[in-house]
Amino acid sequence: MNDTTMTRGARWFQALAGETLTVAPVWSADAALGGETARFIAVVPDARNRFPRATDNVVGLEQGWLLARAVRETIAADAHAAQRRPIVAIVDVKSQAYGYREEMLGIHLACAAAVDAYACARDAGHPVVALIVGPAMSGAFLAHGYQASRIVALDAPGTMVHAMGKDAAARVTRRTVEALDALGEKIVPMSYSMASFAKLGLLDELIEGIDADAPSEAQIERVRQVLADSARAAREGSRDLSHRLQSGNAKATRAASIEVRRRLAEQWDA
Repeated sequence: MNDTTMTRGARWFQALAGETLTVAPVWSADAALGGETARFIAVVPDARNRFPRATDNVVGLEQGWLLARAVRETIAADAHAAQRRPIVAIVDVKSQAYGYREEMLGIHLACAAAVDAYACARDAGHPVVALIVGPAMSGAFLAHGYQASRIVALDAPGTMVHAMGKDAAARVTRRTVEALDALGEKIVPMSYSMASFAKLGLLDELIEGIDADAPSEAQIERVRQVLADSARAAREGSRDLSHRLQSGNAKATRAASIEVRRRLAEQWDA
């Protein structure tokens, strides 16, 4: 394995699932989790990828289809099982890999296939848990992680959930990076901090005190326990994503969204 592959996502995959024979850009393997077997999936760099924009830990054409295949294989293997295994998406994705060729060949279809696979797994009874260990950016996060039954994240430098990188967002909003940070203190969705993201009600647990780049065995076991607890909670809860609007944080920061949904449902069912 070359050093360029060893991103946080790759390190956490190895820490939780062990070594894998799966080749880049998508790793997938089964490992023990909370007394059962779980499927772990991660997107890693692929220096030899035939698409120049997709050599990093991003979601491009091949990544999208390979994510969908890894999830669909898990669904098919457990189709007749008494209990569907958990699926853990280890999230460390910088962006979707957009380029002219990617657009022409249908990157939107590849990413949509991954989204659909994760949603179908959740609907079929697989507890799907996303573990954010690095950036979870834009369409890449939508394709790999956002459809999870439960989302947990390391409270560590470098973990973030956002539509675009900070420098790009500063240019688009015609602000300095410093001004953008100040704005994030007032407007939660503009913030790049995981603690602020948690206030939206989309994050089920923010795991503190973990060295994201070089975790100890005790820290790895702690994260493993959080994943097992999250999978258990997902299995016992609803298979849809309605719980994201039911937490105290969501009710405080997403009150308008909740009210819009209530009125839409009211009119739709009238």
